[in-house]
Amino acid sequence: MPNDVLQEAIIEAYASSPSDVFIYHTLEIKHPDFMDDNGNPTTIRLVQGFHNITAKLETGEDVEFLAMCFDLELPPVDTSAVPEISIEIDNVSREIIKHLDNAASSQHKTELIYRPYLSTDLETPQMIPPVSLTVTEVSGDVYKITAKARMTDIGNKTFPNETYRLSKFMGLVS
Repeated sequence: MPNDVLQEAIIEAYASSPSDVFIYHTLEIKHPDFMDDNGNPTTIRLVQGFHNITAKLETGEDVEFLAMCFDLELPPVDTSAVPEISIEIDNVSREIIKHLDNAASSQHKTELIYRPYLSTDLETPQMIPPVSLTVTEVSGDVYKITAKARMTDIGNKTFPNETYRLSKFMGLVS
């Protein structure tokens, strides 16, 4: 993961490893079909650990991240074609399972956003912009959910992203 998006404070925490400062790893899972009990759009926000936290997003909005045990493997800093992360979430609640079931039967993509926070600074994520990925694989059993998410594969996008039509490009007809 490139270090140029990390904030100065988290670089210092990684380098010096003070015992009274630790890193909250957070995940935000977004999908258009995630709805709360009132039918309003909702988002799943998780923090690795045993205590819920309230933190500010990069937009300035205060949100609550629910404590959950999960393991994530961040993409390595290398020249791989498309960086990918792996996530394992243990003891997933019925509410999260319900949301993921809705997403599985939908044509829309599920977005996963990773943000690290310092325990001493919940006012801003320590990686701006945060890592935004698209969930590509999900599997699960009664004990855990395993997912893989990838960054957008820019190398395989069409360029230019324009469809040449006679109605717009009259010069195509001789």
